[in-house]
Order: sequence, then structure tokens, then C-alpha cells
Amino acid sequence: MPSTPIRQDDRGYLQESRSQVLRCVDALDDYQLRHPMTPTGTNLLGVVKHLIGIEAGYLGACLGRRPFHLPLPWIADESAEPNRDMWATEDESRDYILDLYRQASAHSDAVLDEVGLLAAADVPWWPEESRATTAAALLSRVLKDTAMHAGQLQILRELIDGRAGSDRDDAGDDDWWAAYCGRLEDVALRFSG
Repeated sequence: MPSTPIRQDDRGYLQESRSQVLRCVDALDDYQLRHPMTPTGTNLLGVVKHLIGIEAGYLGACLGRRPFHLPLPWIADESAEPNRDMWATEDESRDYILDLYRQASAHSDAVLDEVGLLAAADVPWWPEESRATTAAALLSRVLKDTAMHAGQLQILRELIDGRAGSDRDDAGDDDWWAAYCGRLEDVALRFSG
């Protein structure tokens, strides 16, 4: 039997994922944070910006009690281009985005404390027949999205400077990792054409 109720665990897991998001962008310069690293333009600061909307939307507006108090122009402006939430403009500094993420997260926590996990929720951008839900279901949704994006950010960060997750050093030092990757490449080469 779990030591804590599952939804209490979910809140703890969400906090861990949020912390991982912030660790992944720590000590990088503005270019490294904004540089598109995939063919679809995925970049670290853009992922954090996207998560602001996830927090403010699902755990703010959808609970109908207390919407997030700061404007999110990339969401509010219906004429904004597609993917506008996935990159930071020149006017949106790293400090602005990271502070907004921290505020949106704190707001989500405050709303959940206020309404409780059994509170009714409504997600206006979902199909009409499935819009009605609960705070607990939205917490699970935000946890899933944040954990998924935290993993994505870990990989992007590792591609930038080799800094991997917090348990990297438990396995070995840089020499150990180089030898490990060499072994993996040897095995992979056995399957090359």
C-alpha cells in the first residue's frame, strides 16, 4: 500500500519535474536556450514557455476559480502564428520566461490548494462531450506533460554540454561514459549496412 495518497504523490512528482525543467536551463547562454535543436525547431526556452501555458491553462483557467493573473499574449492573441508558444521572441527574455514559469507553477499550486482535487473543471479547447473533468484529472495531465517535457529538455541539454540527469555521475566519470558510448557504437556498427 502506498505511503501517501496517489494524488499527493502526483503533486510531489510534478514539483520534481518542474525542478528538472529549471535545472535543464540553468547556466546556459541565451543562444543555447533559443537555438532550434530539432527539425521542428524545438529549443529549451520555447519548451519552458509552452509549459507556462500548460500550467496557467489546465490548473488555472479550467478550474474557473482564479485565472492566472499575468497576460500570456501568445495564447490570448488569436491571430498569433502557429507554434507561437514554442519559442521566445527577442522581447521575451530568459528571466521573463523563467520567472513567468515559476509564477504559473506557484499559481497552479495555490489553486489546487484552494479548490481541492475533487473540484469540477471544464476544458474549453477539448471536444464538447469530454470537456467536463476534475482538478485531479488535470493535475495528472499537467504532471504527464511536464515530466515528458522535462525528459525532452534533459536530452537537449545533454546535446549542448554533456550535462545529463542528476544521476549521471552515479554511473561513472567522463572516461567511463566515453568507454560506455564506444561499446554501444561497436554494437551498433554490427548492424550497419
